[in-house]
Amino acid sequence: MAPPPLNYVAVPESFKLPAGMNFGGTSGIAINPQGHLFVLHRGPKPLMEFDPDGNFVRGWGDGLFDRPHGLRIDSVGNIWATDVASHVAYKFNPSGRLEMVLGVRGRAGAMHDFGHLRLFNEPSEAVVGPAGDIYVLQGHGKGPCCIIKFDKDGNFLKVWGQNGKGPGEFDIPHSLVFDAKGLLYLADRSNARIQVFDADGNYIREWSQPGTPCGLFMTPGQQIWLAHGHTGQIMTLDLNGKVLGMIEGSGQGKTLGRYGEAHYIAVSARDEVFVADTLNWRVQKYVRK
Repeated sequence: MAPPPLNYVAVPESFKLPAGMNFGGTSGIAINPQGHLFVLHRGPKPLMEFDPDGNFVRGWGDGLFDRPHGLRIDSVGNIWATDVASHVAYKFNPSGRLEMVLGVRGRAGAMHDFGHLRLFNEPSEAVVGPAGDIYVLQGHGKGPCCIIKFDKDGNFLKVWGQNGKGPGEFDIPHSLVFDAKGLLYLADRSNARIQVFDADGNYIREWSQPGTPCGLFMTPGQQIWLAHGHTGQIMTLDLNGKVLGMIEGSGQGKTLGRYGEAHYIAVSARDEVFVADTLNWRVQKYVRK
């Protein structure tokens, strides 16, 4: 039985770029506490900020990225971005000043013991948890897959996981969100599932998510929005993995509401849904019908 349709419709992209500028492959989308939209893309000025109506505010990051990937904004507006080719995670303060670099740019770790090597291998995403700890998902390519936990100051705390298909093992850990109780929900992309852990990495449960679950977003009402990778489907789930609804018309393609790769997702306080599409070089926007 097909999931019920969500009451959203795709609208033309509303980002107003400066004259002569275009997005490259749009890998990340995030929204700060003031409602401003941030886009991470593979082109000049790889980090761009827009106001809630899509007006360009600023762009920066030239020279810092080789292949931008994940983008998150924490509760106080710090901007966290990863680069899978440079093997680093960056923290920018709300004004855009670089404040922390995790990893060593241009050096890939051969093992996943970050506590010893201080090296990443293709970090997908860096996320700040409810207690202020930092979680970096590693293993976007052929490197070791794991989750690495740091304290708020960037000091290494622990690492868990390895390549595999069992509980607590990963094949491209891609996106991470937290529920109101502090549990972690992880999109284990190439294992086609969502795994759930506590804040210390203890395995709780999982569910199958056929396809390539890529981007997750947790709403204040404790529903999960999922951007479903190359299937291009955009859906909502409850915390047990039940599909609550799906946006009609979402899927593979080049036209409005369709995707080359539905990569990461964010939902605004206006209840607008934004999905970064790496292959179609755009951010798809949905509004309520």
